[in-house]
Amino acid sequence: MAEYQSTQKGALRLKGVGDLSAGKKKKKKDKDSSKMMQQIMTSKKNEEEKKKPALDKRTPAQIAFEKMQEKRQMERILKKASKTHKQRVEDFNRHLDTLTEHYDIPKVSWTK
Repeated sequence: MAEYQSTQKGALRLKGVGDLSAGKKKKKKDKDSSKMMQQIMTSKKNEEEKKKPALDKRTPAQIAFEKMQEKRQMERILKKASKTHKQRVEDFNRHLDTLTEHYDIPKVSWTK
């Protein structure tokens, strides 16, 4: 019983509940400060873009490779965006219809 002598007795005190926290209010963010942050971020991005050509250590082949990658990615995006979900489902169903019965799920029954 000596181990339990040092424990505190009474109700639990939870954060955000009670007399002490009732007086606290959240501060509202100023819209002006968020605009300033956005301006700072855009100015930093502009500065980084200006520095990039001087620090560009890529070979011409690497630059051409990245340009082609971006071009192919844009083509894929445009191709996917050209069809609606309904059209894609219809195309997929047509594809499944053309497959042989080998790919069908066999019917299994416990009785013969």
